[in-house]
Amino acid sequence: MGLAQYAIVAVGDRYSVLHDGNAQGDYATREAAFESAVLAATLALKQGHEVHLSVPGNDPDRSNN
Repeated sequence: MGLAQYAIVAVGDRYSVLHDGNAQGDYATREAAFESAVLAATLALKQGHEVHLSVPGNDPDRSNN
């Protein structure tokens, strides 16, 4: 099977999940984006894919970490 990669990325003052080169979703917090990515990653695991999930650390300049 293939590799499914998910990365939580900042988009302005919000967050999205980067998957297959596309930013998907619009989340107020990293935690909300993470929960969405975990759901997608769970399906990928069930399909036999290797999964990589990346979440950035806190940025002290952002109010919605």
